[in-house]
Amino acid sequence: MSALATVSSRVVQALRQSSHPVLRTLAVEETESTVVITGRVTSYYLKQLAQETVMPILDRQALLNRVLVVRT
Repeated sequence: MSALATVSSRVVQALRQSSHPVLRTLAVEETESTVVITGRVTSYYLKQLAQETVMPILDRQALLNRVLVVRT
């Protein structure tokens, strides 16, 4: 398994283990230098929570948080 697949898998796993169901639906894309999380959440708190869930997992990659806050 490549290092990229390992980081990506760990990020997805961390989001899937969240107690907040909406975080489990976020998409993860990865390049050698960046991890991108995308999707929609209902509050800025959940956007930040997604980011804080992912940050400790990253190796030397940057995080691009493209999660949108959409009020319903």
